[in-house]
Amino acid sequence: MADSTAREGVRQGWRPRWVIVIAAIVVAVILLMSLSMGRGQVQVRSARAYRETITAGIATNGRIEPITNFEAHAPSGATVRRVSIIQGDWVKSGQFLLQLDDSEARAQLARAQAQLKGAEAQLQAVSAGGTKEEVMTSRNALVKAQADRDAAQKNLQAMQRLVQTGAASQAELSAAEMQLRVAEANVHTLEQKLHDRFSQDEISHAEAQVAEARAAVAASSDLLRNLNISSPFAGIAYNLPVRKDSFVPAGEMLVEVADLHKVRVRAFVDEPEIGRLQVGQPVEVTWDALPGRTWKGTIEYLPTNIVQHGTRMVGEVTCILDNEDLKLLPNTNVAVAIIQARHENVLTVPREAVRQDSDGKYVYQIVDGKLRRKNIQTSISNLTRVEITGGIPDDAVLALGAVNMQPLRDGTPVKNPT
Repeated sequence: MADSTAREGVRQGWRPRWVIVIAAIVVAVILLMSLSMGRGQVQVRSARAYRETITAGIATNGRIEPITNFEAHAPSGATVRRVSIIQGDWVKSGQFLLQLDDSEARAQLARAQAQLKGAEAQLQAVSAGGTKEEVMTSRNALVKAQADRDAAQKNLQAMQRLVQTGAASQAELSAAEMQLRVAEANVHTLEQKLHDRFSQDEISHAEAQVAEARAAVAASSDLLRNLNISSPFAGIAYNLPVRKDSFVPAGEMLVEVADLHKVRVRAFVDEPEIGRLQVGQPVEVTWDALPGRTWKGTIEYLPTNIVQHGTRMVGEVTCILDNEDLKLLPNTNVAVAIIQARHENVLTVPREAVRQDSDGKYVYQIVDGKLRRKNIQTSISNLTRVEITGGIPDDAVLALGAVNMQPLRDGTPVKNPT
């Protein structure tokens, strides 16, 4: 009885396996029938050749910047006391823009000016031999000493005549000579005091003090001017990040002014492309914020070195753009196309359709449901299209690739090109 039950269980366990085998055979038969029905046919993606304007060049990115830009930064930590404009105002040359707290700077300038006056007075006194009063006293003393010398000279001459006649003694003559020598020495001393009282080192020291005081006045004047900011030229105050009564640390940006009717675009060209650049090449700039709008210019300067820009090694190219409506804003990131060739009304195909082997460039044209290799001649290309100058007609339907990644061959039948 037990053996009979076991045999029945084995028979029941085999039944599902037979069902699976039969299902697999049915699927295989269906696949074989499907393959036999479509044997040799390939489903491909396709596109038509058509005429258009094609532009070849270098596509990259760039940034808009002012041609001439005025930036004012806080010379020291201070409070904004006055702001006379709002961001976006057109300002005139010399127009007052804003003021920082300048009370300490004014006091500093006054001290520097006082020190300068003192140093200049000291230099004048040293150069002239003393103060005005000292010079006047010395001059008066010199006049008196010169008069005493002249009198002593006359007295000596008279004494010499008297000695010759015997009316005066030799001792009296010696006394007259001594009196003249003393008078002359006194004159010499006063003349030196008047003209050579101070040494050259003392004069140089006084001159250095004047120079130092003038530098202090200039520095204080610059500080005061930098705390009271005016525009050096006419333009738009396009950046004004500060507000009245706010505190700004040293170096903080206060205001930027520029005439934005013309702007510069700085384009970043990858290193391998730099050899294709030339001064004067046309440049077209677009901005995602204003689709359909194009700004045109020409290359102004070629790269002078290679710099790192993010993960790229680039050369920087600049050109000038007209911006009469002021739509392009400083620091805007834009798309830049450097035009190297432009052909109008030419036959073009997708780059994906063009192939190449040892015999040259070719495409697969779909003719009467089959792939036909067509050798072609090409001209310029861009990122997506290639100009065809010979080998296929207008509106030719071309195979781009098989849907199931099968290789394409000349003469292969195709079905349902997409």
